[in-house]
Amino acid sequence: MLNHNPNLTEELLLIRDTAQRFMEREVSPVEDKVPHDAFELPENLLKPLQEKAKAIGLWAVRSPEEFGGGGMSLEATAVIAEETAKCRMGAYIPACGSTGSSPPGPILLGTRAQIEKFAVPAIRDGKKAYVAISEASGGADPARSIRTRAVLNGDRYIVNGSKMWITGAVGANWGLLFARTGAQGERGGITCFIIDGQPKGMICKPIPVIRSWSPYEMFFEDVEIPVEHRLGEEGQGFALCEKWLVEQRIPYAAGTIGIAQASLVIAINWAKERETFRTKLADKQSIQWMIADSEMELRAARLLVLDAARKGDQGLNFKIEASIAKVVATETAGRVVDRCIQILGGMGVSQEMPLERWYRELRIKRIGEGPSEVHRMVLARELLSSSLK
Repeated sequence: MLNHNPNLTEELLLIRDTAQRFMEREVSPVEDKVPHDAFELPENLLKPLQEKAKAIGLWAVRSPEEFGGGGMSLEATAVIAEETAKCRMGAYIPACGSTGSSPPGPILLGTRAQIEKFAVPAIRDGKKAYVAISEASGGADPARSIRTRAVLNGDRYIVNGSKMWITGAVGANWGLLFARTGAQGERGGITCFIIDGQPKGMICKPIPVIRSWSPYEMFFEDVEIPVEHRLGEEGQGFALCEKWLVEQRIPYAAGTIGIAQASLVIAINWAKERETFRTKLADKQSIQWMIADSEMELRAARLLVLDAARKGDQGLNFKIEASIAKVVATETAGRVVDRCIQILGGMGVSQEMPLERWYRELRIKRIGEGPSEVHRMVLARELLSSSLK
């Protein structure tokens, strides 16, 4: 029952089952060797897993085949994202990093030289790149809140300002920076730049948060960026990243469903075994309803995610569908994991189980990739501005 098939094709079922077996047989036993809150595997454990992932076609699945990726559809990416989230660090490090990482989509809209220098090695080596958009002035409305400024001076730009909540800013080989080149408040005044390594004048400071993997605050003081590292033309920053940002909501949402589904399996198994007041937890109606509600809500959320993915694959505008999927999936996952912890009682918040970690990390998911309230605002605006029939 918990391997529910939401109208997947035979190919997608095969992909799902392959990812599921890989997680159960290969990833989980390795992850058991590292601490509860670990957010990376040591190289001697990671590399063998990565080679196995490449061998079965689960490597950088959304990146183009011509650059060494899997070239998979958005729907297949969602299916894989759900399965690869089913590990302790799966909320932010799917499959413990063993399936590689597709670089930020905008880089593939750059010049051939930019793609060869930055995108191809990232796909080949499984290295993550960061994206620096959010600032202290506001992350949910970056087009108008960005104050970090890039000024052209000869053959290079001089950047001054700061960014906040940037995941992976330390340890990455490169990243994308969105800075203002036009007037303050203009959506068309934002330009995208490639940051190569750790240039002089750029400082990163970790921000301790509810999860173990800290994001960073980044400071730029007269940081020089060569003109050839500008991505696209001036003012094209958000035009370059808009489609990618919408697409990102699909695997983001699917991953939360995977975590919640894994939590539900734990809770069901616990309820079958745990005895209180002379009967099993599974015999108590209050527990049965929590389990039933969780399964129903997860099925509905999964269908919304797959519906959005399919529209994206068809080349249709799926911005609204992606927003709906993101909100429903992340909020559903939070409720489900909360119920599962309640079913397990004290053991639910023990680090002997992954539930307490998933509970903490899922809380961020309702903020990342756009807060739920912003997506609701976008949906309401669409509904109220259109003529309903």
